[in-house]
Amino acid sequence: MTADVKKETLGFQTEAKQLLHLMIHSLYSNREIFLRELISNASDAIDKLRFAALSDDSLLEGQGDYRIRVDVDQEAGTLTISDNGVGMSREEAVEHLGTIAKSGTAAFLENLTGDQQKDSQLIGQFGVGFYSAFIVADRVEVHTRRAGEPADAGVLWESHGESEFSVEPRARAERGTSITLYLKPDCTEYADDFRVRSVIKKYSDHISVPVEMLKPATPAAEGEEEEQPAAPEYEAVNEATALWTRPRNEVSDDEYKAFYSHVSHDFDEPLTWSHNKVEGKLEYTSLLYLPKRAPFDMWNRDMARGLKLYVQRTFIMDEAEQFLPLYLRFVKGVVDSNDLPLNVSREILQQEGSVESMRGALTKRVLDMLAKLAKKGGEDYAAFWKEFGQVLKEGPAEDFANKEKIAKLLRFASTHTDKPEQDQSLEDYVSRMAEGQEKIYYVVAENFNTAKNSPHLEVFRKKGIEVLLLSDRVDDWLMNHLGEFDGKPLQDVARGALDLASESEEEKAAQEQLQKDSEGLVERLAKVLEAQVSEVRATARLTDSAACLVVGDHDMGAQMRRILEAAGQPVPDSKPILEVNPRHPLLQMLDAESDEDRFADLTHIVFDQACLAEGGQLEDPASYVSRLNKLLLAMSKS
Repeated sequence: MTADVKKETLGFQTEAKQLLHLMIHSLYSNREIFLRELISNASDAIDKLRFAALSDDSLLEGQGDYRIRVDVDQEAGTLTISDNGVGMSREEAVEHLGTIAKSGTAAFLENLTGDQQKDSQLIGQFGVGFYSAFIVADRVEVHTRRAGEPADAGVLWESHGESEFSVEPRARAERGTSITLYLKPDCTEYADDFRVRSVIKKYSDHISVPVEMLKPATPAAEGEEEEQPAAPEYEAVNEATALWTRPRNEVSDDEYKAFYSHVSHDFDEPLTWSHNKVEGKLEYTSLLYLPKRAPFDMWNRDMARGLKLYVQRTFIMDEAEQFLPLYLRFVKGVVDSNDLPLNVSREILQQEGSVESMRGALTKRVLDMLAKLAKKGGEDYAAFWKEFGQVLKEGPAEDFANKEKIAKLLRFASTHTDKPEQDQSLEDYVSRMAEGQEKIYYVVAENFNTAKNSPHLEVFRKKGIEVLLLSDRVDDWLMNHLGEFDGKPLQDVARGALDLASESEEEKAAQEQLQKDSEGLVERLAKVLEAQVSEVRATARLTDSAACLVVGDHDMGAQMRRILEAAGQPVPDSKPILEVNPRHPLLQMLDAESDEDRFADLTHIVFDQACLAEGGQLEDPASYVSRLNKLLLAMSKS
């Protein structure tokens, strides 16, 4: 830090201003979480220095004992949290304390409702970190120096939590960071030693670094003067033992929940967790959590994700994504290995054979957690599915080895209930299959109502055969990769020719006769629509509708085509098949129509309506409207 650098005032990033405002006005009912957040940040700073010191021990500056200290001053109305971790340079202080770098910020802000209780929950999902200081303070000072830098490279960052902050040089002998909170008049309880100790025990008992406070003075005996210690004496307030290293029967549910808050920065309690120690060929401990709510950046496949990695209780890295597949990116927790080298890097993790074995075992453990949750039934699994179901649907394509396990966890809407809730499993479906039914039938559409009212379902409803109603964007892709379940093929009812094993010989004969009787009409329709369809054929799948569109056996489904088109990706050329119901009055009218121009107009209307019924878009809406108006006018004159 050069001597000519003076104090500089800068403005907060726009999103940071909005978050600060919410911090101050929306979390008044849960103020004490600020201390949990700041101590967690201090612990992370120490973990980062531990890791960096593995390759450069000069960063320790001769002091290898890590600690966090919390000091209170009732007279001044201040609270100070200090750590001897990695610290920050001036540029890092501006970047980390003046902006919100976490992806998903825009989505977070869009979801704010103006309701304090609901916004408080959203803030918890987002993770508030340093900004939580302004819940209780109307002024915050951060005095920091990066490890390895000279004493005069220290920085003082200061803000009143409004629109600006300042940074200036300030020498600091010790590496690390001290955050001093000038408490608001109604928050002076956090300058009380007993109150602060109770909050630390509540939220930070599991932190593996000692969180220290000044030892209370021992009252002097009667008639004796109180002895003053030569130097302040600090004592650890927390257990300072890595929670995952303790036996499960010695860890309470409240401690597990508090540790989840530490690793996830989530205000909500976890849905469930699994703590497991593996011994044998590989030795490692894992503590895995399922959150209740999805983070705002879950759909960003490049988001930071993964478990906290420790090697022999030494922190190595955040977001070690190598230990779980992408479709389980919502899982939080830690993994502590005794087999990996302390100098392991992301590149080395990619090549370590033991990592692949751990990845397989941890993946199965998460799937077993979900299976256990699903077996219990009730609201917990329904809540999980609502938040993370679409992500889990990515699993069969990414994880062939666990395809059956994942398939049992999937949930869908179905004609069994005709409700939009996705609460029916494939096992439920199989248990209700009709006698002689050999396939699991499903229909894919743009939304639930389109799926529920699809003309493709008419014959299935008539015969009492259940059909899964799929409307998530990932569903078509999912079913193509899943293929079958419990030995029963999955069949898209809108793909290929209708093949119902339950059809009687009389029904098959009637269908053959229907096709023979309608050959003339089918030929006329095919001639008019030769540019739009690959084939026209009579069908028995329709009972109420005049026509429907069918995808060829080897063609891409309509939903997948729409997804690729929206992404600007090339889509293979193919035309749908038009299936018509010759018994329908509209088709009978068409068959009797002798005016070829009128026949062509009516044929195009039938085709366009079949497109609309499946949720598709018309290539030429204006022509459709023109033909329909022309038909209506002709009817009014007749």
